[in-house]
Amino acid sequence: MEKELHIVCPDVPCPADYGCIIDIMNRIRALHASGIRIHLHYFSENHSNAPRELHSFCQSVCLYEPRNKRQCSGASLPYNVAARINDLLIERLNADDHPILIEGLSCTGIIPFLKNNQRSICVRMHTNEELYYQELARSTTGLFKKFHYAAESRHIKKYTAALPKNVLLACVSDPDLSFFRERGFENIFRLPTFPNWQRVNSLEGIGTHCLFHGKLSVPDNEQAALWLLHKVFNKVRVPFIIAGKDPSRQLQKAAALCEHTCLVSNPCESEINDLVQKAHINILPNLNKNCTGTRLKLLHALYSGRHCVTTPSMIAESGLGATCHIGTTPNALASIISQLYYKPFEEDEIQLRKALVEKTFDNSKNTACLIDHLW
Repeated sequence: MEKELHIVCPDVPCPADYGCIIDIMNRIRALHASGIRIHLHYFSENHSNAPRELHSFCQSVCLYEPRNKRQCSGASLPYNVAARINDLLIERLNADDHPILIEGLSCTGIIPFLKNNQRSICVRMHTNEELYYQELARSTTGLFKKFHYAAESRHIKKYTAALPKNVLLACVSDPDLSFFRERGFENIFRLPTFPNWQRVNSLEGIGTHCLFHGKLSVPDNEQAALWLLHKVFNKVRVPFIIAGKDPSRQLQKAAALCEHTCLVSNPCESEINDLVQKAHINILPNLNKNCTGTRLKLLHALYSGRHCVTTPSMIAESGLGATCHIGTTPNALASIISQLYYKPFEEDEIQLRKALVEKTFDNSKNTACLIDHLW
């Protein structure tokens, strides 16, 4: 008898062009390849037909419009949660007893309305949202945004504490696992992120530049890029490229003032892949005290790039520390870059990555683990 699964997503999972959506789409592909019949439910304000690719992997695809702020006014839930409580979705889920995979905290508002208490329900925690908004509040300079992010963190903390403690949680990382276990969740396991890459294809030898990449409109990514410009690459004069989506005018001006720096705005996927693979050093600091989840840009660098330089919080308890060069201060990072820039990347380093990265982020193996927990 074929296994069937409902997957509930906060957004359309295709095209997969950022963090958790890449994780979701690759999981859909892997579950389909394992013979699971998928009934996909997702929220979107775009009323056009579902992307054709989704029908290649899913038995059925249903779209729902999130409620707006006026419709959610007075709700005691975080807005992102209240916006995704939908009567038709709940009716469809209650029509059978297939397991449900809920992608992200924002879709968990439906749980109290599900009738069969015995059915398998798993919540994929892409990140620790309480800590995520806490760090956004810390890194943002605007007072209004700082207040908003801090309030959202408190709201999410209160909401998460009220979730049923017997719900199955699939966490991305060991720190997230420990965090939720300390808050009383016992039915919990680690499910690493599902990356696009499954084989290390790093090149040996010498590359052409240092690279920082990420979604530059995200406050902590912009902060990291500016920090590198002002605190690290003012000490070491080597070609430095910053690449990513939607850089602010402030970042564009700062990069233009540095003679050895180039800013690549809104590169396509093939351009990013080329920049990562041709770089001699991928430098990916994380300035947050707490780094929740797994950063796909770090995995991209480890699967495709040469030397990888980062800070302790980026690889905390990930098991990937041996694959990176780690510095805690601007001076330390500048020194590491100076030492590595003319040092060829060698075969033994590629083999180390294959042993650590490919083993941990094996989509087929991790899909089998998820299936075992759902059935």
